[in-house]
Amino acid sequence: MLKILHTSDWHLGRSLYGQNRYAEFAAFLDWLMQTLQHERVDVLMIAGDVFDTITPNHGAQELYYRFLAQVSAYCLCRHIIIIGGNHDSASFLNAPKALLFALNVHVIGAATNPIDKEVLLLKDSHGQPAAIVCAVPYLRDRDVRVSVDGESSSDKNQALVQGIQAHYRQVLALAEQKQQELGSDVPIIAMGHLFSQGGITLEADGVRELYVGSLAHVGPDCFAGFDYVALGHLHVPQSVGGVDHIRYCGSPIPMGFGEAKQQKQVLHVAFTGRIPSIKAIDIPCFQALVRIQGDMAHLQAELQHLLQAGSNAYVEVVYVGTEVIADLSEQLEALVAGSDLSLLRIYNRQFVNKVLAGASDDTALLDLNPTEVFEACMAQHDLDETQKSQLRLNYQQVLHQLVSDEEGEA
Repeated sequence: MLKILHTSDWHLGRSLYGQNRYAEFAAFLDWLMQTLQHERVDVLMIAGDVFDTITPNHGAQELYYRFLAQVSAYCLCRHIIIIGGNHDSASFLNAPKALLFALNVHVIGAATNPIDKEVLLLKDSHGQPAAIVCAVPYLRDRDVRVSVDGESSSDKNQALVQGIQAHYRQVLALAEQKQQELGSDVPIIAMGHLFSQGGITLEADGVRELYVGSLAHVGPDCFAGFDYVALGHLHVPQSVGGVDHIRYCGSPIPMGFGEAKQQKQVLHVAFTGRIPSIKAIDIPCFQALVRIQGDMAHLQAELQHLLQAGSNAYVEVVYVGTEVIADLSEQLEALVAGSDLSLLRIYNRQFVNKVLAGASDDTALLDLNPTEVFEACMAQHDLDETQKSQLRLNYQQVLHQLVSDEEGEA
């Protein structure tokens, strides 16, 4: 029986409103090593976004390499497969791949040429074929389509989706050919880092705005023929199109307050022949995140409750009262002074409402995310829904291109 553990979207090095989260990531990786040992896992799959930025800090790098070294030293699993995500630098991930290969760590940071380098044959402890893995990294626009002068946004989007689908068809055909050559009916598994049709996200869940709206969504038909599909990019655990064996495992810790109440998990996949049996393994909460919202009286009562419980939570405060409170932050900080609570963000909705109403306020602008600014700008112009939809698609295309260019220079 082949046993796989599917995880993704570690985002090592990520901070939360300036708060370093090194201890949380270290605790997760320690737990993951224990889980590999306890479940007797053969293959660990990390489906992209290992790091939070293309230039991970020293702490993030130390966590990554120490984990790989310890898994190898203690023989906690036979193979590790890592694909690049949209947050990762392909060149950074790929740089030590020859060295890591000696530890049975397979790294595919970016689309390969030739494409057959993405098709991996894994062997068991007896040297026999155990699985064929199509390790497809995050596919950038330049990887899957050729730009054509004069094409519309919808044409670009269609070509991008078709390019992604064609890429998966190619690797599947190579895997099936390899399977026939082996004369062994081993499972064929795909990995990917992308946004699927109907994918569920949460407010402020940390998913960068790529492939959102109607941009480059692929459906379950893209993965027809694979026995299991291990996906990354969306932080909410979910299947694609209701197909049980096409899965997002989600991020291992809450990346933002939007994920605070979500039970995080990794996916354990055990194969009997080519039939997968899938179970979720809950990840412990290593650091509580709490979002409280209301008027001043409600905020004070909620904070008092946390103080009485001796909580060490990271807290986001959203003030939505009608009263103008000039020293809101000062009052709330004084309330929790000397405790283990950390108020990471105090958000005054009144400032946002002023901006959306057309007022000019520098402090308010800092409270808005880029999408809110974009929507506020559209709200100030007489646009119909058709125009807004087209502008949103163009906005998504620009964000996608900016990030692709940024990562291409890394």
